[in-house]
Amino acid sequence: MNTYLIAVAGGKGLRMGGDIPKQFLPIKGKPVLMRTLEAFYAYDKAIHLIVVLPVDQQDYWKHLCQEYAFTLPHQIADGGETRFHSVKNGLALVEEEDALVGVHDGVRPFVSLDVIAECYRMAERKGAAIPVIDVVETVRWILEDGESETVPRDRYKLVQTPQVFRASLLKQAYAQPYTSAFTDDASVVEAFGHRVELVKGNRENIKLTTPFDLKLAEMLI
Repeated sequence: MNTYLIAVAGGKGLRMGGDIPKQFLPIKGKPVLMRTLEAFYAYDKAIHLIVVLPVDQQDYWKHLCQEYAFTLPHQIADGGETRFHSVKNGLALVEEEDALVGVHDGVRPFVSLDVIAECYRMAERKGAAIPVIDVVETVRWILEDGESETVPRDRYKLVQTPQVFRASLLKQAYAQPYTSAFTDDASVVEAFGHRVELVKGNRENIKLTTPFDLKLAEMLI
């Protein structure tokens, strides 16, 4: 099956404390978003790359592509009001029904090839797959009266991306009206009534959000 990747990169980087959106910040001489796209190109040289960016950031991205001689072929879709609407805009560029579509945070450049491959393999078999990792710290549940209690952490998982689906399924799921309960693509597909399979993620697959995350990224590279 042909493969697609929708890289959602609509962040403004406010928690980074700078003027440059976090997806464009350089790590060891290369912008984050470019490293992310290269990870998926390394998995499949024929993958169709779709980058979702706010309209007011698209010229800057094109400038960066020229500056860094970034030549991986990709399409650009307009960012929407929410992540749901951004993914829906990217999905509009997927013309095939019989294909696999991954949706990935543009600021997760350290997803491993094994995780990417397993997510696409599982989605081909089962229709929907997401990577998860174990919770390693104690988790407490906050009650309505302000009290809290410990919950069994082995019953919880932390969700990462890429979240991969058969194109026909994802398109049908995204035809639903938007609700605030849609926090990721898996929640959209589950609301449509389809089960989502879990794949073991890699702990290095962090989402770069704060200046501390950038320091970790430098070390990982």
